[in-house]
Amino acid sequence: MDTLHRLEATIASRRAASPEESYVAKLNARGLPKIAQKLGEEATEAVIAGVAGSNEELVGESADLLFHLLVLLGARGVSLDHVLAELDRREGLSGLEEKAMRSE
Repeated sequence: MDTLHRLEATIASRRAASPEESYVAKLNARGLPKIAQKLGEEATEAVIAGVAGSNEELVGESADLLFHLLVLLGARGVSLDHVLAELDRREGLSGLEEKAMRSE
């Protein structure tokens, strides 16, 4: 997880940069809808790579997806640790149990 935490910190530091100098700053300047759109595009590309691409393509698209997810989380003020805590909370539950708890 050190890699993801370092990436989260890098994204946070670049948010305040000039949009001409930083992709993260450029995305943030365009707002949440654009960040979310980009995340959706990356998710679609990861799905396509998972079904029809090589392992290398899947790895690359997965890295893009994680990066853009961290950009969105940061823009919303949600830390990676919050997401990890939720995963920890769900650990040990079957997916069916967890889904049933959400629909109650």
